[in-house]
This record gives sequence, C-alpha cells and structure tokens, in this order.
Amino acid sequence: MPIIVNLDVMMAKRKVSSMDLAERVGITNANLSILKTGKAKAVRFSTLEKICEELECQPGDILEFRKEQT
Repeated sequence: MPIIVNLDVMMAKRKVSSMDLAERVGITNANLSILKTGKAKAVRFSTLEKICEELECQPGDILEFRKEQT
C-alpha cells in the first residue's frame, strides 16, 4: 500500500502513549493500533483532526505517500 502511516513516530516524538492518545481523541486503543500499523482502510477527517490537534502536527506528519516500485 503506497500510504505509509507514521503515527508511531510522531507519538514517540511527542512522548504520548497509545492509551493517552486514544483517550484524548475519543477512539478505542484497538482502533488506534489498527491505524498505527497501517491496517486501517480509512480514517475519518474528524479523527485525523483530533489526532493532529493532540500531537500538534500536520496530517502530512502522520500520513505519507510512496509510489509503489514496479
């Protein structure tokens, strides 16, 4: 998948645990884990907005596009 999720990197930079972020954003820790591992098929803009607000970052800090090698 050409969309890379760098949420764990941003969380480490901000020293925020999964439990804390999930609670502050209003999602389950299981759903946050699915997002962190790149297994999510979609993310709501409202959830992305809350994550960015809590981590004081931009969506591009969390999501990255990489063209697939052929």
